[in-house]
Amino acid sequence: MTRTTRREFVRRAGASAAAVLLSGVPRGWTGAAYAGDGPEVADIRFGIIALTDCAPIVIAHELGYFKKFGINSTISKEASWAVIRDKLSLGENQATHMLFGMPLASTMGLAGSPVKPMVIPWLLNRNGQAITLNNKLKAAGAKTPAQIKPIAEKAKAAGNPLTFAMTFPPGTHAMWLRYWLASGGINPDHDVNLITIPPPQMVANMKVGKMDGFCVGEPWNNRAIQDGIGFTAVTTQQLWKDHPEKVCAFTEEFATKNPKSVKAILKALHLASVDLDKMENRPKFAEIVSRPSYINTPSSTILERLLGKYVYGDGRVEQDPNCMIFSNRNCNYPQQIYAKWWLTQFRRWGMTKTPPDYDGIPQRVLRPDVYREAMKELGVATNVAEEQKVTLLDGVFDGKVPERYARSFAVNNVA
Repeated sequence: MTRTTRREFVRRAGASAAAVLLSGVPRGWTGAAYAGDGPEVADIRFGIIALTDCAPIVIAHELGYFKKFGINSTISKEASWAVIRDKLSLGENQATHMLFGMPLASTMGLAGSPVKPMVIPWLLNRNGQAITLNNKLKAAGAKTPAQIKPIAEKAKAAGNPLTFAMTFPPGTHAMWLRYWLASGGINPDHDVNLITIPPPQMVANMKVGKMDGFCVGEPWNNRAIQDGIGFTAVTTQQLWKDHPEKVCAFTEEFATKNPKSVKAILKALHLASVDLDKMENRPKFAEIVSRPSYINTPSSTILERLLGKYVYGDGRVEQDPNCMIFSNRNCNYPQQIYAKWWLTQFRRWGMTKTPPDYDGIPQRVLRPDVYREAMKELGVATNVAEEQKVTLLDGVFDGKVPERYARSFAVNNVA
């Protein structure tokens, strides 16, 4: 007869007790969740730039919404959009706050970007950017591109062209600034200098006279006014109401390998975005994103335009019903036509030498299928129709004829 040691007895007894306790538990349960139901990668590092529209990522992190869906989030504030792109491409960050045009450019390998396919399953926000001009232009009465044009011509002839800044060549601010200047007959590549400056450095550079105007997200336009160095000439929602702005982007490789992680992130962003569009929450959220680890500027500077209160700095004051949104009006849905419009602008400004794949690239980068899957699992209705046309400042873009549209502008660099 084999003797049972004390250690063996305890082991068998423990196993027997565990079997009894778990006899009524469904198969696959691991104590907190069903095995395989959680995200494939739980530790996610999010890149952000110090802008008001990083708010959905920050609020999802601060309020524990990422944790709710099994994501251990870390927020990494980066110095520039180029760093944002590179850290996502290299896998140092797994998800990121990003300008709408950047995943398109990276997928295509445009404007110095190495070819790295990226996907957009989620739009973080719409509206809420602006073009700010310095006090010299205000004193000259130049508030529109048509009024700026003769000043730009004179400056160029004197060998000292006007300088305008945007934040990244294929990004949103570059496109808004180009579109606006060209509407008044100014070619941004030939009639003025166009430079790249990271968003948090815009105000400091205008203070020392390095630029005559810039296009950037908030709170830096409002900060320029509060610092007395310029005025808002136009908001981007005046160029295109409810335009796409920032996105939550992933590399195509990460999204393909980790679909549950991506969907968990989108679910958390949905909860944060709904909270953000409740105006009564915005004072508290402005305080959160104003902290040094995020935007590092007074919360009052952020809050004013987040509430739609626009003091333009030239005597105009407005309560804007089309201020920045994070959830309302199907804000987060990645419409294919938006990518098509971006491709027309890449083409218009000579960033592509031949017509781009106006259908294939949007289908690869914009991923409404992932958006819908995540929202279905969350029980959120997604009855959103694909838009076929969009209306901008000076006309309508029909997604059925993108190349004709790209060539239709009086000011363009199409070869």
